[in-house]
Amino acid sequence: MLEIRDEQAGDVPLVHEINALAFQSEAEANLVDVLRENVRPLISLVVVENDRILGHIMFTPVGLGGDSSLNIMGLAPMAVAPDQQRRGIGSALVKAGLERCRDIGAGAVVVLGHPTYYPRFGFVSASTKDIGCEYDVPDGAFMIIELIVDYLAGAGGTISYHEAFAEVS
Repeated sequence: MLEIRDEQAGDVPLVHEINALAFQSEAEANLVDVLRENVRPLISLVVVENDRILGHIMFTPVGLGGDSSLNIMGLAPMAVAPDQQRRGIGSALVKAGLERCRDIGAGAVVVLGHPTYYPRFGFVSASTKDIGCEYDVPDGAFMIIELIVDYLAGAGGTISYHEAFAEVS
């Protein structure tokens, strides 16, 4: 049976390993480590089955055009162990993570990801809300979901991520 819970201190090495395996690189795993130490609020969830961590998702605050009154979170990264993919683990993590974002009062969440995957959760192209990404990315790959109806009405501009994202390599 799958359990989704907050990451615990003892999970850190396994979360690092899951991210390194899923992305076939240490970059995202290192990013998670830096964000964990430097960013608040932080949502970091794991999926566990039979005492084995199978997946991880993280949400951190992002800025929108310098407007500090908006509470927007960024979904990144999400990783599922390669031998556990296509079991619905990623979907379960996204749903649980969005609920946690609602719980902490976030009005919206952005994601840079597969344009055919995230719309099933309600994400739409961020450009439809006059919102862009600080990175040069394809329009359909940068998406947003409003967790509070019309939260972004009248807002617009460019999303900025924590500086650690620019250092990922």
